[in-house]
Amino acid sequence: MKFFVVHTYTGHEAKVKKLLSKLIERSELADKFGRIIVPVERVWRVKKGKKSVEERRLFPGHILVELEPGEETFKLVSSTPGVVRLLGTQKSPSALSEEETVAVLEEMNKGQEKMTAEVPFSTGESVKITSGPFAGFIGTVDEINPERGKVRVFVTIFGRSTPIELDIIEVQTI
Repeated sequence: MKFFVVHTYTGHEAKVKKLLSKLIERSELADKFGRIIVPVERVWRVKKGKKSVEERRLFPGHILVELEPGEETFKLVSSTPGVVRLLGTQKSPSALSEEETVAVLEEMNKGQEKMTAEVPFSTGESVKITSGPFAGFIGTVDEINPERGKVRVFVTIFGRSTPIELDIIEVQTI
C-alpha cells in the first residue's frame, strides 16, 4: 500500500475523511485501503486574553489516503463528495515516496509533542501589558519565545528601559 494525496475542498478535510471511511466500509474494497490521515499540528492561540489549543492543518485542502493502486480504488476515492481529485495525472495518480511520507508523519508527530504558540504580534511592536504588577504599562517587544509561551518586553520604569519576561497571554497589541 502507498500513500496518495487527495485534494479536497479547503475546510472539508475531516468531512471527506469521515465520508471516505464510510464508503470504504460499505464497499468490498476495504482490504485495499489503509489509513486516512488529515495532516494537522496542535497550536495554542491567544484570543481575547484566553489561551486555547486548536489544530491547524499542515496542508489545507489535502488529506493522505493509504491504498493499493488500482482503477477501482482510485474511482472510489474520486467519487467521494468533497474530493476534487487525486494528485498526479488523471489516468495515473502519483503516490508519495517513502521519504515524503516519513517527512509528513514526522512533522505531524513533532506538532503533537511540542505545541507552539501562534503569536499575534512581532518583535519591535508596541504592546500593552494586561495583567500582573505591570498591568497598564506599554512596552516594546524585544524577543518572542513561542515554545515556552514567553515574551520579553522593554518597559520604561522611572525613566529607564527595563526588560520584563511575561507570558504571551499577559500582553496584547495596541
